[in-house]
Amino acid sequence: MPRLLRTVARTAVVAGTATTVSNRVSRRQAGRWADQGAPQAQAQPDPYPPAPAPAAAPAPGMSDTIEQLKQLSELRDQGVLSEAEFAAQKAKVLGP
Repeated sequence: MPRLLRTVARTAVVAGTATTVSNRVSRRQAGRWADQGAPQAQAQPDPYPPAPAPAAAPAPGMSDTIEQLKQLSELRDQGVLSEAEFAAQKAKVLGP
């Protein structure tokens, strides 16, 4: 029994030490990345420019119009189109 307790105690000490060291390293790296990342974030352009809005052709029938509105709605829900872009494309599809 004393051997089991000694093994458990040793495991707890090793695990605690490893956790402490890991947390300290993580905090130090996060601080370094924050110091390095702040000036670069302002200087670099957005690597993912927004996708162009799909060109909406005049729809000859009602089913085509509904289909285009559904597609625009899906793009808006996915975050590809903003509310303003969605409204502009919707106005094009529905016409004057």
